[in-house]
Amino acid sequence: MAKISDEMLTRVLELQKQLLIVLDQAKDLEYKIVEQFGETEETMTAFEALDNITERLRNAYTRIQTLMLRIAEAQPNADVNTLQLLEKSIEQAEANLAASQATIIESKGDVGLL
Repeated sequence: MAKISDEMLTRVLELQKQLLIVLDQAKDLEYKIVEQFGETEETMTAFEALDNITERLRNAYTRIQTLMLRIAEAQPNADVNTLQLLEKSIEQAEANLAASQATIIESKGDVGLL
């Protein structure tokens, strides 16, 4: 793998883990809403919000994974632009995580599952 710091590798792996955890939380809440309330007009806002979370987190995970593969295959060094894109993607994913967690809590409250 092209040289990236252990700190960066740890950061990426932890971020991917967090993305998967929050994605699972969104899908779990979606399932619970369907089971308890069904698909009603009152639950549609929550479903839309949870679908948006799923898409954003899936895209972030995939983008970071693809960049890490490019970096791993680059020899002897990764392209500076790829490394910069990875950093930007990490920052965006971290922001998406925080927003997604807040939306999950809000959605739970909206349907009375808090």
